[in-house]
Amino acid sequence: MVKIRKATVDDAGVIAGFQTAMAWETESFALNTESVTNGVKAVFSDKSKGQYFVAELNRKVIASLLVTSEWSDWRNKYVWWIQSVYILPEHRGKKIFSRLYNHVKNLVEADNHAAGLRLYVDLSNKHALKVYKAVGMNGDHYRLFEWMKE
Repeated sequence: MVKIRKATVDDAGVIAGFQTAMAWETESFALNTESVTNGVKAVFSDKSKGQYFVAELNRKVIASLLVTSEWSDWRNKYVWWIQSVYILPEHRGKKIFSRLYNHVKNLVEADNHAAGLRLYVDLSNKHALKVYKAVGMNGDHYRLFEWMKE
């Protein structure tokens, strides 16, 4: 049985490994392991940076996601952003994301200071687009633009 729970600092190494794997899978980009590990640990030492949730099967973490928040002056509430989603390849296609998503969505529904959920997705990731639509999200309103300092 898959269990969804809030991650603890003991999960930091696994989550950092997931992030390294995701960067390589999606962008053929090799992340600096020390930097990623420190970045993940920073979330646990400063709650304002976000919170991780993990999916566990037989006491093994098989997936994770990060939730960060952004203030919405339009709604006078926080919008929670789902980021850094990673599911071990052998567990993909088994509705693990749906379980993580529903867990986080339930937290938003119970929080009077939260307005909703957002995430961004690479438009070429057709599978992810289908998954996000299947859980009831839509991509009709916004397109993400960014500038990142190298």
